[in-house]
Amino acid sequence: MSGSSAALQPPADAGEPVRHPDAPAPGELLGAHYEHCFGCGPGQSHGLHLEARAGEGVSLTAEFTVQPAHQGAPGLAHGGVLATALDETLGSLNWLLRTIAVTGRLETDFVRPVPVGTTLYLEAAVTAVAGRKIYSTATGRIGGPDGPVAVRADALFIEVKVDHFIDHGRGEEIRAAMNDPDQIRRARAFEVNP
Repeated sequence: MSGSSAALQPPADAGEPVRHPDAPAPGELLGAHYEHCFGCGPGQSHGLHLEARAGEGVSLTAEFTVQPAHQGAPGLAHGGVLATALDETLGSLNWLLRTIAVTGRLETDFVRPVPVGTTLYLEAAVTAVAGRKIYSTATGRIGGPDGPVAVRADALFIEVKVDHFIDHGRGEEIRAAMNDPDQIRRARAFEVNP
């Protein structure tokens, strides 16, 4: 992404991202990290229902189809919805690192309009890691994975402990997620929220 702020430039001593040995295999569907997530959760009737698949290294692909409920201008996706799709895609990368992290900064370029009914094809990768900071980038295309670029973003995620969610989340939802007997669902519930 051209023109990214200094906050999104990894320091010179940043390391290469390392895929966790237990990360999903390339091509594997990641599934929703939390049922009620607006970005990927099946429990949100007007949500994006974004589906992400693990790629090689610390990368993934994702897609979602713009629905009428996602409009800003007549017949076009709302820019905030597109930013949400990018944030969800970038946040999903943290599952490949097996790191709980939150969005610290997201810079988005809107390159072309995305009409209702269009499927947005997203590609994302972690570019560097420096301590608790995770740097990543994503591109969204229309018309297919090789279609014209519609949106792109760079992001900085910050690794946090699960206490971040316990301290700041609503008790009822936190307790329900913490009491889920499925260890993977329990861990993923706290994956990408700010």
